[in-house]
Amino acid sequence: MSDIRVEAASASYTVHVDRNLLASIAERTAPLAKKISQVFIVTSPEIDSLWGAPVRAGYVALGKQVTTLLIPAGESHKRMTTIERLLEELAQHGADRDTLLVALGGGVLGDMTGFLAAIWMRGVPFIQVPTTLLSQVDSSVGGKTGANLAAGKNLVGAFYHPLAVFADLNTLSTLPPRELRAGLQESVKAGVIRYPNLFLFMEANKEAIRNGELAVLQPVIEDSIRMKAEVVEADERESGLRMILNFGHTVGHAIEAATGYKQLLHGEAIGWGMIAAVRLSQSRNLLDEATAERITNLVHAFGPLPPFEAEAQRLVTLTGSDKKKRSGTLSFILPTSIGTVDIVRDVTEAELLAAVESMLAEMRAANAVTA
Repeated sequence: MSDIRVEAASASYTVHVDRNLLASIAERTAPLAKKISQVFIVTSPEIDSLWGAPVRAGYVALGKQVTTLLIPAGESHKRMTTIERLLEELAQHGADRDTLLVALGGGVLGDMTGFLAAIWMRGVPFIQVPTTLLSQVDSSVGGKTGANLAAGKNLVGAFYHPLAVFADLNTLSTLPPRELRAGLQESVKAGVIRYPNLFLFMEANKEAIRNGELAVLQPVIEDSIRMKAEVVEADERESGLRMILNFGHTVGHAIEAATGYKQLLHGEAIGWGMIAAVRLSQSRNLLDEATAERITNLVHAFGPLPPFEAEAQRLVTLTGSDKKKRSGTLSFILPTSIGTVDIVRDVTEAELLAAVESMLAEMRAANAVTA
């Protein structure tokens, strides 16, 4: 087992990474939540059928009342209507301030459960049990919670940390290959922005990583978590350093919004977003051609990145609704080498449009080859 500590300004907790964790989660959280009388497991029907039973059984064995709340899978359900329904269900089941919420599932579910915990009776404890690669390496760590609006992704939410995170590697065995590959894009991001040795490891072992071999996948997961923990410790509320975690996300979120969150998985959209950021960095002479090729090659190594329908100008317009916009200025994270990035705040619309058009041209060319 690897236990990785997150020491943020407002909370400290441990991320546990190992196999066969689910059955022991209740016992491990009991010392952290001694007053808990009622447990709500928030999950999807699919995840519940695969992994819900051992988590429930653990809390029942401790004499806790356990209720399961179900959310349909998918980004399209990450809306305030879902949050309101869950709040009503908590009320109907008599949830109080001694309630513990358990987020069992992927990133969408974890974000919503964390937000639910933050606003129910002004805050109750919760734990993260991420069951997808994407949620294990990224969204379950750092305390960002929230929901989407029609105007943009994660525009409503709160910083609210879990009591603990339990990343059970066994849950990855049922992950569809496409979801595994999409999740790896967040680890590519981690290597590009801060952990060059992780990038090198992924380059050297891309085939085994792509195939989900745990011997090589586990160190990728652990390094991705360590990188994010370090950044969150230094900048919990995204006032400076934490902004680097948004590499690829500004254009990636615009792609998701333009396609109604239906055509691409989150990691796939971020993959295209990273490619757009690379092209923008090249246009500013911040990144040499050889390094740019290495980054884009590693992104594509964990593809194929699906094509999507969206016009360049529409994507540029949608970046203006991104939650990272401040004082009318949108920051971009641009790689300058493997392991270092710049935070750039003076990107013009023309520059961004050119980078997005370059990314779309690359997408069309790749699609023409595979068609």
